[in-house]
Amino acid sequence: MMAGYIVRRAFGCRNLFRLPTCALHVCENSPVKFCMTDDTTRAVISPPMPNFIVESRRAFAKGRKSKDEGGVSTAEVPPNVGPNIKASASSQMEAAMTALSVELSKLRTGRASAGMLDHIIVETGGVKMPLSRIALVSVLDPKTLSVNPYDPETLKQLENAIVSSPLGLNPRTDGERLIAVIPPLTKEHMQAMNKLVTKSCEDTRQSIRRARQKAMDAIKKLNSILPKDDLKRLEKEVDDLTKKFIKTAEDVCKAKEKEISQG
Repeated sequence: MMAGYIVRRAFGCRNLFRLPTCALHVCENSPVKFCMTDDTTRAVISPPMPNFIVESRRAFAKGRKSKDEGGVSTAEVPPNVGPNIKASASSQMEAAMTALSVELSKLRTGRASAGMLDHIIVETGGVKMPLSRIALVSVLDPKTLSVNPYDPETLKQLENAIVSSPLGLNPRTDGERLIAVIPPLTKEHMQAMNKLVTKSCEDTRQSIRRARQKAMDAIKKLNSILPKDDLKRLEKEVDDLTKKFIKTAEDVCKAKEKEISQG
């Protein structure tokens, strides 16, 4: 009874305010604390620390950055961070090459090509679609194209779209198809086409270099995490990728210029 009385008295306000001036002794594995003063001894029940607080402290300690032997903080890096950076750069460079191919296909040369009409947009039934989706284009000879619509009702719309394109073609109706003769290029036309090829090539180079710069910026952010040798190797791989794509773009443009010059 006396012990119970002492415990209940320990929760009184006056006794609690006296605690800071006491010498507090803690018994291991016991919630009861004994506060001793000059003239009396009081027992105070201290509830155990909740488990979630203990666990959160442990988790916080585990989540701290580890330190190497030299005392420098380090952080774990995903093993695929380098390949991801290169893959992203490669994807952007490939997109630049695709855009280049589309632009070059719009330029007419003196030779017939099945893909030279692909970029033409045809409006039929209130819907605009690429010519390649509503007609089959084939090469009859080096100077002649045949355009066969999947739906004969669209023949007139196909003819108008081809005439309105910047290719300078004037197709004629041949039954349920169109025949387009490729006229020879004039000197002025060749010069104009070559200028467009040069511009397209430069635009592609700039797009590839922008992709390279984005990759380099991403690599710089790893400067405090990855070893210098790994960073240099990654930078070299991105540079090699850049050179490869630029060379490919230049080769494609040179082939187009040669095609134009041959009329």
